[in-house]
Amino acid sequence: MKKMTFLVKLVQEGKLQLVEPSEEIKQSYVEKSESNLISARILLNNNRLEESVGLAYYSMYHILTALLFKVGIKSENHSASIILLKELFNYDNKDISEAKTERIDKQYYIDFKITQEEVQNMLRKAELFNGNIIDFISKINSNEVKRYRERFKELT
Repeated sequence: MKKMTFLVKLVQEGKLQLVEPSEEIKQSYVEKSESNLISARILLNNNRLEESVGLAYYSMYHILTALLFKVGIKSENHSASIILLKELFNYDNKDISEAKTERIDKQYYIDFKITQEEVQNMLRKAELFNGNIIDFISKINSNEVKRYRERFKELT
């Protein structure tokens, strides 16, 4: 119930809203996601581990944003988007939740140690997550778009 109260609050603030579904915006976020993942690999290969973690997360977040725009939802809040992945689409959000935590830890704190192997593992998870979400998006038809939009109204 706490999650739904959070979503309702964001709707009231205009930070979470139904918009027209947009293939164009969806595709822009898919491209942004792909670019972030490529950049994360480049950074990993140049031993810029903290930065690689951040871009791996953002590649996942942007593919999630693409999914939301596929059905016509605009979210200006990372946590809300991740909650919607689980509550609206019934899709496991564990990997993106963990990636978000890692990104925050590496971006804002200094008392950590990170290895190339850990970052490689995160990039593999991001690639798998992104591929699965792209597959999920490709299977959404117009009737499902309507159903997800109705479910969104019920949640918020």
